Amino acid sequence: MDIKDKAEAAKKATEGKLKEAFGRANDNPDLQKEGEAKQAEAAAIDAQDLDKSRSEDAKDPAN
Repeated sequence: MDIKDKAEAAKKATEGKLKEAFGRANDNPDLQKEGEAKQAEAAAIDAQDLDKSRSEDAKDPAN
């Protein structure tokens, strides 16, 4: 994953946290769920990156 992908994941996570908090504060369950979904997207991107780097490490005997 390049820096652009990492920045996008961080952006989605931050947006998600803000939406979730705003939804909770304003008793808006739809907005809260949107925020949770954004955070899940960011977590999926991070998990893909972790899986990719682990498989690259497994293929490279120097590591």
